[in-house]
Formats: sequence, structure tokens, C-alpha cells
Amino acid sequence: MNFFKRLFKIGEAEAHSAIDKMEDPIKMTEQGIRDMKIDLEKSLEALAQVKALAIRSKNDTEEFAAKAEDYQQKAMLILKKAQNGDLESVEADRLAKEALIKKEESLQHVTRGKVETEKFEGSVSQLEKNVGEIKQNISKWENELKTLKARVKVSAATKNVNKQMAEIDSSSTVSMLERMKDKVNQEEALAEAYGDIANASKSIDDELDKAVDITKTNAEDDLAKLKEQLGLNNKKK
Repeated sequence: MNFFKRLFKIGEAEAHSAIDKMEDPIKMTEQGIRDMKIDLEKSLEALAQVKALAIRSKNDTEEFAAKAEDYQQKAMLILKKAQNGDLESVEADRLAKEALIKKEESLQHVTRGKVETEKFEGSVSQLEKNVGEIKQNISKWENELKTLKARVKVSAATKNVNKQMAEIDSSSTVSMLERMKDKVNQEEALAEAYGDIANASKSIDDELDKAVDITKTNAEDDLAKLKEQLGLNNKKK
């Protein structure tokens, strides 16, 4: 049983490691920004809709308030007509009562409209706050993404330079320089050896020339031949 648990843990660790390697911070940040922009678009749409409801509720409330005032004025005019004898008292009372009922209904609409308008305006205020936060987060993440991209470029360049330096220090170039140094040392030694040989040969020739003066010997032979031709040798004898 413990063996299977251990095997599961190993598999789980390898899976997490694979996921970590697959995760690209830049791509993840870009996806996060795209998601926030979608949320921003939805929030703006909701904000526009709630604002429209708030405006309509306010307009309806003002309209019902105007109607209530209008019914109040009509009731007063009807009662004045009855007072002046232009309208029967009973009919005037009936109409004025109906106008006051309409006025009361309009006032009830005004009361409800004010409550609804306050709710809508509260929702508008909250949505505007949310929109502002989303915009701020998007701006913050976009700046962080720029910084992250710059850091990635710098780290990649630094890594490549360090890698090249490591390869130079550890393998090919140093070995090549060592081989070249050995080759130069070998060539210099060989040149010195040839020089020694050349000097040795030259010294022997000098010694031989010094021991036997070829020029002097030749001159003596020529002199003897010349005397023989002139018969000087025989006269002397």
C-alpha cells in the first residue's frame, strides 16, 4: 500500500514539474490581461445598462411628480368653478376627488421611483468603482508585462553570453590555445636545432680552410710551373 502511495506521489511531483515547465510567465500575463479586458467590457456594458435604468427611473419619477402637481391644479380649478357657479357642486366634488386620487397615485409612483433611482444610482456607483479598478489593474499588468519582457530579453542575452564564456573557458578555445602554444614551442625548438646544426657545419668548414690554405698552395704550384717554363730552376741548380 505504501509503495502505491509513494508511486502516486512521484507521479504527482513529475506532473507538477511538467506543468511548471510548460507555464510561460509572459503568456500567462498576456492571458490574464485579455481576461481582464473581457471583464472590463462586460462591466462597461452592465454599467451602461444600469445607468440607462437609473436615468429612466429618474425621468419617470419627475414625470409622476409633474402629474401629481397637475392633478392638484385641476382639483383646485374644478372647485373654483363650482364656487363661481360654473359647475355643479356635486359634480365638482366628484371630479376634484378623482383628481386627488390620481394625484395620490402619482405621488406613490414618485416615492417608489425615488427608491428605485437611489438603488440604481448606488449600483452605478459600485460598477464605476469596479470599472476603475479593472482599468487600473489592466494598466498595472501591462506595465509589469513590459518589464517582464525586458527582463526576459536581458536574462536571455546574459545567459547566452555566460554560456559562451563558459564554453570558451572550459573547452575548445583554451584547448586550442594550449595546442597552438605547444606547436609554437615545438617550432621554435626545431628552428634552434637547425641553427645549431648550421653553426656546427660552418665551424668545421672554417677549421678545414684554416688548416689547408688552398689559395696559397695553388699560388706556390703556379710559381713552380712558371719557373720551370723559364728554366729558372735548372740555372739555379
